Amino acid sequence: MNLMIANFRKRLLLPALSIFSAAPLLAQANPPWSNGANNPATNKGYVFQVGSVDNIPDLHGDPANAKLVLFIGGNQFFVLPQLISGFVKQHPELRGHVFYETLPPGILRRQIANNDTLTLGNFTLQVQPDVYEAGARVLKQMQQAQQVETPVEYATNDLEIMLHSGNPKSIRSLNDLGRPDIKLSMPNPAWEGVARQIESSLRSAGGETLLHTVYQTKVKNGSTYLTHVHHRQTPMNIMQGKADAGVTWASEVKFQQKIGNPIAGVAIPASQNSTAIYAAAIMRNAPHADAARAWLAYLTTPEAQAVYREYGFESFPQNKK
Repeated sequence: MNLMIANFRKRLLLPALSIFSAAPLLAQANPPWSNGANNPATNKGYVFQVGSVDNIPDLHGDPANAKLVLFIGGNQFFVLPQLISGFVKQHPELRGHVFYETLPPGILRRQIANNDTLTLGNFTLQVQPDVYEAGARVLKQMQQAQQVETPVEYATNDLEIMLHSGNPKSIRSLNDLGRPDIKLSMPNPAWEGVARQIESSLRSAGGETLLHTVYQTKVKNGSTYLTHVHHRQTPMNIMQGKADAGVTWASEVKFQQKIGNPIAGVAIPASQNSTAIYAAAIMRNAPHADAARAWLAYLTTPEAQAVYREYGFESFPQNKK
């Protein structure tokens, strides 16, 4: 299914990796779909699953009966099932009534700007978010524009080079990404906020030359592929041999390893790395403001913070216990 964002007229494949079994999984030619396991709705009606076309992995739940709607930057997709489960145990009145999206933050903002409406192929969804979560810098800008209330910072993350296990191309550093024999899968700066941090890290490692090579020269010659949904596409591109490496958040490498996929990571030195600070804020005129406040309060609890740390995030300093 092609993903078409209103006003963009761009098509993209939504490969998915959202299955959360404790047992290791074998790498698959097709993405390991969640098979509905990450759907927080309780009344699912008639369940019609077709494994090879289950390709809307970043929409979760029942928007029509939602009493809390969360728009969350996509690289957190793998922590949400556990967080939602813990949250509704404390707020049982919301069980089955949480709807959340985990698309790239830039796409979510475009959805908000287009009357909260998103089109995926033949399906159009309109749902008003109560909470938006992304990088702290973006949330502060939205606060200044009076789009959201005061943001709450709750976690941090560092960059890492994702590659195939065994590192067959002997990639040791960011500078190696400029090699002509290395095929890359990299987030598109047009809508994926992580690209800004990656650009900064490339500049720190190899100056403007490395940045130009990765994001211009190699894009033009086809050896850098720019993703639309990097948290889905980059690991699949690597496992399918379409790419040798890509820069992602360290938590994404850890998740792929956690579910048994043949993915490895190369650490980036602190002097060249970029740290993201994640923040959440209640949207102005949120339809379910009380539930939104409860969600923000939950994000900083020891329980929620432990989930983030389990998946490779770090607690924001004020939330460390």
